[in-house]
Amino acid sequence: MTAVLAASVLLFAAGCSSGGGKAPGGPEGTAPTAPEPSGSASGGGATPSGPPAKGSVKVVSTLTKGLKSPWGAAALPDGDLLIASRDEGTVTRVDGESGKQTVVGSVAGVAPGGEGGLLGLALSPGFASDRQVYVYFTTESDNRVARLLYDEQKPAGQQLGAPDTILRDIPKGIVHNGGRIAFGPDKMLYAGTGETGDTGLSQDRKSLAGKILRMTPDGRPAPGNPEADSLVYSLGHRNVQGLAWDSEKRLWASEFGQNTWDELNLIEPGKNYGWPEVEGKGGKPGFVDPVVQWKTSEASPSGIAYAEGSIWVAALRGERLWRVPLAGKEPLADPQSFLQGEYGRLRTVISAGGSKILLVTSETDGRGSPEAGDDRILQLEVK
Repeated sequence: MTAVLAASVLLFAAGCSSGGGKAPGGPEGTAPTAPEPSGSASGGGATPSGPPAKGSVKVVSTLTKGLKSPWGAAALPDGDLLIASRDEGTVTRVDGESGKQTVVGSVAGVAPGGEGGLLGLALSPGFASDRQVYVYFTTESDNRVARLLYDEQKPAGQQLGAPDTILRDIPKGIVHNGGRIAFGPDKMLYAGTGETGDTGLSQDRKSLAGKILRMTPDGRPAPGNPEADSLVYSLGHRNVQGLAWDSEKRLWASEFGQNTWDELNLIEPGKNYGWPEVEGKGGKPGFVDPVVQWKTSEASPSGIAYAEGSIWVAALRGERLWRVPLAGKEPLADPQSFLQGEYGRLRTVISAGGSKILLVTSETDGRGSPEAGDDRILQLEVK
């Protein structure tokens, strides 16, 4: 397991959904008003070099149990994992072989509430030498991105340094805080944000809410952004909580719909993804339609990862793992679901090299039905 996890991690996921009442602006995973559809089928044919139209998932083992409100995750070079707890504001190290948990420290300034708290987590591209861990978190006044020095030589619980904030003033809300962060193949830091329930912010180019942001490791607008002095990479998003790159370095993002359609989008710089003017595939000029859409009862997509030629999507309200096999920029076949209802709400997917992925559940986030052992990390073999 250690050798496998040391492979590059394309995404570490996050998000939330609701099985209950609707908050202002609609919480992630709000129950749809339309009738629930039947399950998706898979079809089509694979290209010689592409993934099969129909895949498979095997749960190999449970790596660890008893995590509390896990959200962001990242694999360390030695194969261990770092897991962020949304509500406790702590980062826990999970041994990649034994599953042993050790709290390495807490992030000062985290103010949990609603869908906010300690969310995304990523390692610096130069982590082997700089030991920097990046986090996205909610404070009393805003959402922020900060970096912390991780010093493994210090005692457990005291190994994280003080947050060095590189970006502040991302709007916060009880719902729709976004929260996923990931370093891309270009070594720039990407962040998915939410519109906090204020739908107008998604189309406001001056607001950091309802966007995908692209920045340098110091938090400055990255070279090559659509506007030179802006962090905004794409706009018109409702609540982005999954980011992943495929083998051709294309960026994919998952997005929560309101009452009708959840989305998987292929992200291109400067493009407008429609919210609140369009939900799902609207075919409206000036807006980009999603590549895949799901009824909100089937998905509420949080974390995503790329493995074995497919995008793997963790569904919260849908309580299943979705597989989207790709043929370039389009699905090779209809999405296929696995593990429906077996482990409850699913939060984060981590690509662990080859056919191995890790799946983090989300039953202790206040919207699940936790059982003994929740939350857990599952080791899967997929194709």
